[in-house]
Formats: sequence, C-alpha cells, structure tokens
Amino acid sequence: MVKELKITIALLFISLSTTTQATQTELPALNALPNETSISGLSSGAFMAAQFHVAYSEKLVGAGIVAGGPWNCAGNNPFSNPFITPILTATTTCMNPCKGSIVGCPSMMYPNSGFLVDLAKLTADSGKIDAVDNLKDDKIYIFSGSSDETVVTGVVDTTAEFYQKLGVSDDHILYNNQINAGHAFITTDQNDNQCDKTQEPYINDCDIPQAQRILKHIYGEQNPAAKTLSGELIEFDQSAFFDSPLTSMNETAFVYIPENCHNEQCKVHVSVHGCEQGASVIGTTYVRETGYLEAADTNSTIVLFPQVKKSTLNPMNPKGCWDFWGYSTNNLPPYNYYSKDAPQMVAINKMIARLISKPLHLSQK
Repeated sequence: MVKELKITIALLFISLSTTTQATQTELPALNALPNETSISGLSSGAFMAAQFHVAYSEKLVGAGIVAGGPWNCAGNNPFSNPFITPILTATTTCMNPCKGSIVGCPSMMYPNSGFLVDLAKLTADSGKIDAVDNLKDDKIYIFSGSSDETVVTGVVDTTAEFYQKLGVSDDHILYNNQINAGHAFITTDQNDNQCDKTQEPYINDCDIPQAQRILKHIYGEQNPAAKTLSGELIEFDQSAFFDSPLTSMNETAFVYIPENCHNEQCKVHVSVHGCEQGASVIGTTYVRETGYLEAADTNSTIVLFPQVKKSTLNPMNPKGCWDFWGYSTNNLPPYNYYSKDAPQMVAINKMIARLISKPLHLSQK
C-alpha cells in the first residue's frame, strides 16, 4: 500500500510538472518570412479571419473564410438605427437573417456589402485599419455549404461581394458554394461527420481537402500533403500576448513547425477555430484533424492555432466564439472588435510578430 502511494504521488508530481512546463513554453522566434503571412477560419473564426485580413492587410497576402461574413458584418447598420446593436446584427443579419421564414429572404435582410465597403474606407482613413488598397493583390478563398443553416450562403455571398467592390479581381477570389455541406470545416477523412451535417466537432467529410485548397489558392501550387508528419506541434503560453480578461482567450495555444522551418525561412498561416472548437472544449481535434498539419508539413508553412475559451460572464461568450460583435468591450461602445486595436487581433498580430522575429542566436550575428 505504501509503495503504491509513493508511486501515485510520484506520478502526480510528474503530471503537474508536465502541465506546468506546457503552460510556460514560449512561442518561439523562427525568423519566418515577413511578407508571406495569411489567415483562415471557420464560423466565428471566419469572421475573425475576415476582420484580421482587412485590419492588417498591409502584412497579409490572403485569407480563407469558411462559413463567415464580411469585415465588420456586425456593424451593418445602413440606417443608423440606435436600437440595432452589433450583437443583434451578428446573431441575425450575419448568420441566418430569415430563419424560419417560408416565403424566402429578400436581399435587404442580408449584410449590405456596399455599406460595409464605404465603412471600411472611412475606417481606413481614420487609421483604425490598414489602407484597403492593400487587399487588391491578395488571394481570398471563400466557402459556404449549401446545407449550412447556421451562417447561410446568402450571408457568405456578401463576403465575396465585399472584396469585389474593394477591387479584388475575380481570379483572386475562389468562392465555392456548390457543395452540400453543413456548417463545418471540410476534409477527406471518412471518420469525420457526414458532409451535410451540422454537429460537433463541426468537421465534415466532403471528399475535399479544404486546408490544402486554402493554402494552394493563397500561395500557389503545393507539394502533396505529408503522410507522416516531420515537424512538431507545440503548446505555448498564449497569455503572454494579451492582458485584458475580456479577450476570452485561452491561456495556451498551439503552433505547428515543420522540421525544415527551424533552419529555413518559412511562411506563416494562422488557422482560427470556430465556436465550440477551442482546445478547452475538444482538445486538439481542430488542430490535428482539419488537414492543416499535413498540408503545411511539406510546404514550408508554420501554422499558428490561436485559442479562445468559453466564458459565461465578463465577457459573455458561452460558446467560445471569437469576438466579431463586441464582447471584448462588454458589448458597450466604443466598439473596436473590427479594428487594429481589437484585443484579440492585437494578440494574434503579436504572435505573428514573434514567429517572424529572429531567434537570439541569429539576432546576435
């Protein structure tokens, strides 16, 4: 009995030590390429990807938006109605504005892409986001499943319209709305959910390697995805990149580093999970099962997986979604969720800056 107790205590100390070590691991400086960064996301992560892409367009080369609306969708209020708040718009106009209707959905119910384009230009003029002209040479992948009733295709259509009206050419936009997919990131893994379903963990088998297609559209031809991973997945201390408790960001996040990226300059791609897909809810399922690791491993691409967690009060984020309506300011003006000052976007930008910074041994040369 005493011997068993000693073993149990020893294992407990090892477990605590391992947990502490994982929490305190720093995101490494990898001297990544400074002008080859992109971002993608699903659902609330797609809204975040669109926001981040527009806000930090000077630093990015493209974005992948899967089941998400345009930049500052929640700010869609063409008539300046004081009773229409961002959270109300986010949960209606930006998702399924005519849910339950049996007579169709008029175009006026969807986000007004023209209004948001004008708003983006004004916001850029104020310096709160980068100049919108930076977007014209970027590559944008957009996807909407025809069985998606969470963020319907009519909303995602306005994402494509938004970029088009800002001068992004049609050949730079790849928009697929022809697949009978539910609200999910899609893969070729037969173990994932059936393609047309909308259910946890929101990863569906639709015989399409979406992660590969996103990276191919943004960066051009890619090597075949790895069958066996060469690199390492690191859990790092994400709390080093934010200080506000209202961010709802998790204490730790993940980065995948292909083996060659320790010695060569690599691209950086940021992959943003959707609601109820953070590590605190489904572990590393989104990180490991979406296909990003295999696609990145053979194509010199570091993949950053920032993390948000659920919070019930202060801020109210019960499903662990990324902020695209203003909970990081407690849903009170002045809102900044769409700007370069948004605390979640500031944190992601700092993480990218760390990855492209030089390791100490290089900076001393």
